[in-house]
Amino acid sequence: MPFLDWVNKNQAKETTRDVPYHLLKQESVYGAGDENMLIQGDNLLALKALIPFYAGQVKCIFIDPPYNTQSAFDHYDDKLEHSQWLSMMYPRLVLLREMLAEDGCIWVTIDDNEAHYLKVLMDEVFGRRNFVSNVLWQKRTSPDARIQLGAAHDHVMVFAKEIERVKFNKLSLSPEQAQNFKNPDNDRRGPWASTDFTAQGWRPNQMYKLQSPSGVEFEPPPGRCWSNIESEYRRLLAEGRMYFGKNDTARPRVKNYLSESDGISSWSWWGNSEVGHNQEAKKEINVLFGADDAFGTPKPERLLQRIISLSTKPGDLVLDSFLGSATTSVVAHKMGRRYIGIEMGEHARTHCIPRLQKVIDGEQGGISEAVDWKGGGGFRFCTLGEPAFDSHGRINTAVHFETLAAYVWHYETSVPGQQTFDKPLLGIEDGTAYYLLYNGILGDRRPVSGNVLTHAVLETIKELFPHDGPKVIYGETTRLGAARLAAENITFKQIPYDVKMR
Repeated sequence: MPFLDWVNKNQAKETTRDVPYHLLKQESVYGAGDENMLIQGDNLLALKALIPFYAGQVKCIFIDPPYNTQSAFDHYDDKLEHSQWLSMMYPRLVLLREMLAEDGCIWVTIDDNEAHYLKVLMDEVFGRRNFVSNVLWQKRTSPDARIQLGAAHDHVMVFAKEIERVKFNKLSLSPEQAQNFKNPDNDRRGPWASTDFTAQGWRPNQMYKLQSPSGVEFEPPPGRCWSNIESEYRRLLAEGRMYFGKNDTARPRVKNYLSESDGISSWSWWGNSEVGHNQEAKKEINVLFGADDAFGTPKPERLLQRIISLSTKPGDLVLDSFLGSATTSVVAHKMGRRYIGIEMGEHARTHCIPRLQKVIDGEQGGISEAVDWKGGGGFRFCTLGEPAFDSHGRINTAVHFETLAAYVWHYETSVPGQQTFDKPLLGIEDGTAYYLLYNGILGDRRPVSGNVLTHAVLETIKELFPHDGPKVIYGETTRLGAARLAAENITFKQIPYDVKMR
């Protein structure tokens, strides 16, 4: 597969590997519950800080990165050289892929300035086979008279973590779509709409002659076959689910009943009447903040409702690392999804927090009426704290046991640390037990006490946290020799030298 190349690409790859691990510092909690999170800070650093806890957990990622339009917006700089833009996006996409669940997907909005380069870049990061679709969103309602061929759409690039695992939900029928279901033959099952009983191509077991109830014979048209095998056709016919037109002489079609419909599949063209447009998004923000204090480039809530509806169910985790005015978090909150939003600018405080507070209070803009939103819920507001390691690899004294434990657990197992880390035994994965001796976790208040693997410490571990299989133990040092470690089936790893960044 051909790869995209640009100035400083190797440096962008190194950046991915060398992103320092920072601590997350909780500043405050708004509303009831703290499952949701709003983080202010550089999204590259924030994503790295989240990985030990959330890697492989996110069902849907939506990002609306700077479009590199050579324009300047009030809340962020959208004027980057092309190679700089690619170098900015590459490491962030790599970390975002690590955050995705195996059945998760990522949606990225972009315009024509970088859309096609972004597609090739995402082919490299996510794998070309995991490309799902390039959705076209009609963002405008009228042409721009100043431009001969004005852009009416944005692209939404959709990639899966693993294409075989992703299953998109169907969309509910709109009242207009439901009107397409009729009942011209008074079928007892009620209104129905029909689909063609042919498919493109040639398949030997789908090339049979079939006969309508009145005796009219049909063969597949040139270049096509029947859409199912003969036994399935006979079943549908016996159940009255085949339709041959008013006079029983038209090419066969299959009835699909409104009463049995679980919705419709989405396609890749999203009109502004379905999912909103730029003017609608502006109006939503202006109502909340006033025209003089609104965010420059918001997305309409209906657009995010479509994306979240297709790719998640209630309780799933949604992530937006270019949060902007918080539309993604707002819609996820109203739809009963968990969410993490990351925004670097000061408007994380001036726009995102107040907007989410209004949602908690039950604001009725955007999709609120459509999803019957009445208010409630809550979120944590966090900032980026100090680096976990200094330039010499020493662990920051501000790092608590549970933070380092989650980090070590994820490094060793590639599994995010969802369990409570309050004892030396971090967990067992694939038959191996992982232990951490750090900050006196065995009970002594002196920070260095108990961090050394001695005979006495090992006996305590074996008594309180026994495991018959292989054991990996992290500590400052060990007083046990190689023979004793081997006899006990222990691999010892020294802090901080063996605590590496993933």
